[in-house]
Amino acid sequence: MNLSIGDVVLPGDRCDEISKIAVKSKVLIGPGLRRESDNVYITKPGILKKRNPNTFWVDSYQKRYIPSRGENIIGTVIQKAGDIFRVDVGGSCPAALSYLSFEGATKKNRPEVQIGDVIYAKMLVASKDMEPELVCVDSHGKKGRLGVLTDGFVFKSSLSLIRKILNPSCPLIDSLKKEWPFEIAAGMNGRIWIKANSMRETIAVGNAILAAEYLSDEDIKSMCNNVASILAGHLS
Repeated sequence: MNLSIGDVVLPGDRCDEISKIAVKSKVLIGPGLRRESDNVYITKPGILKKRNPNTFWVDSYQKRYIPSRGENIIGTVIQKAGDIFRVDVGGSCPAALSYLSFEGATKKNRPEVQIGDVIYAKMLVASKDMEPELVCVDSHGKKGRLGVLTDGFVFKSSLSLIRKILNPSCPLIDSLKKEWPFEIAAGMNGRIWIKANSMRETIAVGNAILAAEYLSDEDIKSMCNNVASILAGHLS
């Protein structure tokens, strides 16, 4: 089928354009696409997207998370079973997190993780036939920004909003940083963690992020200025 980037696609559609590119060069297939033999098929409804050089995916409004290897997620520890923590990531089943998957962790030096803690982790194993597995270190064994997120506030959003705010061309985060200092962690499973100087600022940042889902770049900048003015009025 003759599908182009930006087209609305449906499950079962075949994308010949991606198949032709794959013959000549390496192609990365993202969510919403599946390769069978020499053909690429659409697996969920949405808009066909591309990021240079050759990364393709289907952008759709989705709340249920399907684990994908290499993605950073935000989860909640719901159980401790021996040396394994069970983490709710919003998928069909909890993910496993070993206590050795933290920087510097040994049998004698165990990480301080309790049931109810919020974890920022990377998806190491994601398969339809296996239990998802998380780690809180990078390929060099360093934690970076991964690990337990203390204080702050966690809220849920659609997966498409996460992809939008993580896009380097989206002005939302930069516009908000000009108004207030805050920390943010965005998980590809549709969860966002925010920590600002006060609860009022935290809620303001969260509301601004949720409101930005269907706004253009110019509308986002205007909204951030309006929120800053209102918050400044309340604080003065």
